[in-house]
Amino acid sequence: MSNQDQISFEQALERLEEVVAKLERGDVPLEEAINLYQEGMQLSQLCNGKLKQVEAKIEMLIDTDQGITAVPFAPQANEKGE
Repeated sequence: MSNQDQISFEQALERLEEVVAKLERGDVPLEEAINLYQEGMQLSQLCNGKLKQVEAKIEMLIDTDQGITAVPFAPQANEKGE
């Protein structure tokens, strides 16, 4: 997939869903399946990177004794410790 940085998160996610659906059907030749798998991994990494960029920009507004304060968003780690 070329020009991946120029596609939106939504476009990348939609294409990733198409790739996954094709692979799940199991009726693609081996070489095509390998290419689809590689494309899917690239799309997954692209989506993950875009989410991390947005996450870094999000701020939470917290009501404190001093008033409303903006603090960086820090997602809670999931059960796997990520």
